[in-house]
Amino acid sequence: MNRRNRDAANRFTERRRREDESPRLQTEVPKLDDLRLDLEERRPGIVSAEVSHIRRVVVAHAPAMFEVPCSDPSCLDGGHDLTSGVLRALRQGNVTFEGEDTCLGQVGNASCERILRYVGTATYRA
Repeated sequence: MNRRNRDAANRFTERRRREDESPRLQTEVPKLDDLRLDLEERRPGIVSAEVSHIRRVVVAHAPAMFEVPCSDPSCLDGGHDLTSGVLRALRQGNVTFEGEDTCLGQVGNASCERILRYVGTATYRA
């Protein structure tokens, strides 16, 4: 296994460990029934998303942690931690919410600075 693959595997293992140790989403937001996050990532100065996907969260089993790895394979020690913004919106009972986060990783000698924009859609039990 080359160094880049080994580093990526180590980052994945560390993120999985943090998820396993994190409180469960259902405990943190007991009335939450369903959660969907629409994610779009782009480089600074670019208007349209270069990478986009939808993350459906299985509320019954999900950790109360929302970390998204940077999509740039050359980025070291980067990623997006959306946890505080997402949990704040869910605890307030927001049906829709949005935000963005800038990657603080490194690409070569420069800062990555990729921007992840998210839109959350939640439903709650009465």
